[in-house]
Amino acid sequence: METPALILDIDRLSANAERMLTHCADLGITLRPHVKTPKSVDVARLATGGRMSTITVSTLAEAEHFARAGFTDILYAVGITPNKFARACRIGPGLMLAVDSVEMAVALAESDLPNPVLIEIDCGEHRGGLPVTDPALEQIARALGPQFEGIMSHAGHAYATDDLAMVRQTALAEADAARQAADRLRKGGLAVPTVSIGSTPTVLHARNLNGITELRAGIYLFCDLSQAGRNICGFDDIALTVLATVIGHNRAAGVLTVDAGALAMSKDIGAEAHLPDAGYGWLCDPVTLAPLGLSIKVVHQEHGTVPVRDPGAYDRLPIGSMVRILPVHACLTAAGGHGQYHLTDGRIWPRVDGWT
Repeated sequence: METPALILDIDRLSANAERMLTHCADLGITLRPHVKTPKSVDVARLATGGRMSTITVSTLAEAEHFARAGFTDILYAVGITPNKFARACRIGPGLMLAVDSVEMAVALAESDLPNPVLIEIDCGEHRGGLPVTDPALEQIARALGPQFEGIMSHAGHAYATDDLAMVRQTALAEADAARQAADRLRKGGLAVPTVSIGSTPTVLHARNLNGITELRAGIYLFCDLSQAGRNICGFDDIALTVLATVIGHNRAAGVLTVDAGALAMSKDIGAEAHLPDAGYGWLCDPVTLAPLGLSIKVVHQEHGTVPVRDPGAYDRLPIGSMVRILPVHACLTAAGGHGQYHLTDGRIWPRVDGWT
C-alpha cells in the first residue's frame, strides 16, 4: 500500500460507537454525534446506530454531503453568517443553524431561510456563545421568531485537564448553564424544545442531565493520544492510525524519517501536557499496534523525524519498512490530505473534505 494512508480499525470503531449509543440510551437522551472528524457517511451510520438523522457537522460541505446521503436533522454547529445563507437554503430545512448575536438573528429573520436555529451559550470555554445572563439571549430568541429551536453549548475546556473529577465539574457546569438559559427563555413565554450540550469528556462523565434533550460528541469514535493521555479512553480504543513508511536513516544525527509529516499527522502537540512522549504521534507495529517506543518529534510538510535512542531500531526498522502511527489529534489527522479510509477488513470508505 502507498503511504501515508489512513487506517481505520473497524472493530475498535464499532465498539466505540456502540459504547456511546448504549451510554446515551441508558441516560434516555438523544445522541447527536459530531461527524466533523470522520466526514464519512459510513462512519456516521455506525455512530447513529443506523438512524439517518440527528448528526452534527462543522462545515456546509459536510452538511451537503450528509444531506445528499439521506441524513436529516443536521446541526451546523458553527456560527452562521450571511455569505453562507444561500448554501444553507439549498441544503434545506433539515439543516439547523447556530447564532450568538442579535445581528445574525435579525439577518436570519429577514432572509426568509426555512432553517431552525439554536442559540449558542458560553458555558466556560469562551470561544463562542453568550453568557447565560446576557440580555441579548431573549432578544435573539424573539428576533428569530418561529425559527428559534433552542439552546446549545460546547464544553471544549473540559480538555484542559486529565483529572476526571474536574471533568465532571465542567460537565455539571455546562448542563447547568444550558438549563439556566432555557429556563430564562421559558419564563419569558418562549418554547425551548431543544437543549443540546456536549463534548466527549463531558458526555461520558456528566451526572445530572435533567432538562437536557440531546448530547453531542465526536472524537470518541476514533480516539487519539490526547484523549488517552487525559484518561478519556484507553490506548486500545484508538481506532484511527496512519500507515507510514521509513524513508531514511540518519545515524549521525540519531534520527530516522517517515513519510508522514505535518499534512499526514497535523502540527498539534496537544497531548504533550499529559503524555510527554507523544510528540506528533507514536510509532507502532503495523500489524499488532504494539508501541515501538518511538515518536515523531519534528514534522515538515511530508517528513516526520523520529529520534532514535537505541541504534538497534535502525535494524528493526530498515528503510522501506512500515509502521502505524497513533495520532495526537484524530480530528486534524483525518482532516489532512487523506482522501479515504482503508479499513482493517479490506474495505475502503470515502470521505468529504474542504469547505466548498
